[in-house]
Amino acid sequence: MILGIDHVGLLTADAEGVGALLAVLGLSKADSGVAGDYGVSCDFWQVGADLAAPAVEVVAPVREDSTVAGRLARGPGLYHLAFEVDDLGAEAYRLRANGFALVDAEPCRGAREGMAVQYLYAPKPAGVLVELVQYATARRGLSQPSENPISSPPKSGL
Repeated sequence: MILGIDHVGLLTADAEGVGALLAVLGLSKADSGVAGDYGVSCDFWQVGADLAAPAVEVVAPVREDSTVAGRLARGPGLYHLAFEVDDLGAEAYRLRANGFALVDAEPCRGAREGMAVQYLYAPKPAGVLVELVQYATARRGLSQPSENPISSPPKSGL
């Protein structure tokens, strides 16, 4: 089940420059990390200190073979919409059954501690990249720790 909006991803080659603009808008950098499987750095900017609040994620390549290199060649801008889920495998299965195209065959480690992610493309007319996010301990909507989203099969029986 989708628990809420986790973040909106912005793609750039100039993370510091975008960060400066977000600071002018009143956001503060709350977290950062590297998603090694994708070859990107990720800075999470938020209003206030509540880590459960939606963030703006500034995504920038950290190596030439980064998975975002082709997309960035078309220019910076909106990259994806990310939703926190309580069961990554089950939610990916549900979305695939509803016309979403799987990008990642398996969940990957995200840039934040305890974060697992999986990407899908929404079908037309949206055509937007969607990121599903599951934390080892849910940030919103649940009070119980989640199972390990990378090694657990979906609860749906997939």
